[in-house]
Amino acid sequence: MALRRAGWQLRPAIVPALPAVTRAAAQLLVGCVVITTPVWSADPGAAGHAVPAQAGAAKGPHAAAPKAPPAAHAAPAAPTVAVKGHAPAADKAPAPAQQVAAAPLQVPGSDGDAMERLRLRLGERLTTAKPSTSNLGPLEVQVLAKPAPAHAASAHGGKGPGATAGGHAKPHGKAHHAQGAHWSYAGPAGPQSWGGLKPDFQLCAKGQRQSPIDIQGGLPVELEPVQFSYKASRFAVVDNGHTVQANLAGGNFIDVGGRRFELKQFHFHRPSEERIDGRQFEMSLHLVHKDEQGRLAVVALLLDRGAPHPLVQKVWNSLPLEQQQELPGRTPLELAELLPTDPSYYTYMGSLTTPPCSEGVQWIVMRQPVSVSAAQIELFARLYPMNARPIQQVAGRRILQTQ
Repeated sequence: MALRRAGWQLRPAIVPALPAVTRAAAQLLVGCVVITTPVWSADPGAAGHAVPAQAGAAKGPHAAAPKAPPAAHAAPAAPTVAVKGHAPAADKAPAPAQQVAAAPLQVPGSDGDAMERLRLRLGERLTTAKPSTSNLGPLEVQVLAKPAPAHAASAHGGKGPGATAGGHAKPHGKAHHAQGAHWSYAGPAGPQSWGGLKPDFQLCAKGQRQSPIDIQGGLPVELEPVQFSYKASRFAVVDNGHTVQANLAGGNFIDVGGRRFELKQFHFHRPSEERIDGRQFEMSLHLVHKDEQGRLAVVALLLDRGAPHPLVQKVWNSLPLEQQQELPGRTPLELAELLPTDPSYYTYMGSLTTPPCSEGVQWIVMRQPVSVSAAQIELFARLYPMNARPIQQVAGRRILQTQ
């Protein structure tokens, strides 16, 4: 009877707590819905930033949760929902479960401490249980904390959008690759623009000793004849996109002004780049020589309409089918056949007539023209109707000519 009376006396203290205990036990045993999202409390000292509330910090029904220092740029992560059969992505693992602070039950009488201990034990079991989706029913969901976005670390070299595995920024769109400056004889990339196409081409616009020039008023002096040491040579023809050029085997030289230059190649221009007293010829042929110090000497032949030239025809017969393709000639060239019978010439210091327009080139312009046929001129004109640089200023340069 005494025990029965004691039980009836405890009943008023136990009964009010049963609903809360029942709900906690149901969450522990059934596991239908487990909330693992952190609880956030507003921090009055940090506007716009939230910090997690301290779990289990409250010691009484009216105790305020202590404030944690504001976390820089922290924001509550929005929860994601994992449905059975649709687990979260492997690279977004759920955050550890956070302990949820709840107000303690108010238990009247002397049995309040016992109920408080029971509530705390149930709370520990609930908050330390790991979330699992294996026991969810087909229509049950589990709310998980959303991990921080992966791109948040990209500013520090991590892997984020637009970053490579090494943490380097990946360019968006097509990379721009620097290409060699294209120049031509007409249009936006024509001679008037050469100097601005590339830093190496500045002399084309700013040089003071540029070629070609209109040769007028040369000083007649006793010039030493140019010594041509040309022989039969193997050659290969290439259409380089600006002219037809014959590259030559070594062993051909000129001697002029006490220097020896070796012939490297010759090429064609239409009309002639050089002018004599204002006269322009049908074409010109430039024989490019170089000495051991890298200095250049160019012998210019003026080509005029007349009889066909056999050596020029050999070059035309060796034209390749494609540009930039070098085609070896079938028989050697007798280079001495190119030269006029009159050895007199003009000479002056100038430049290359194509970019980069390098200066310090000695020009030797033969005074007697060499003849080529109308058909030979027309053939070249079909490839390059005009590939001659405009006349440049003499700018006080000295021009010498044979008496």
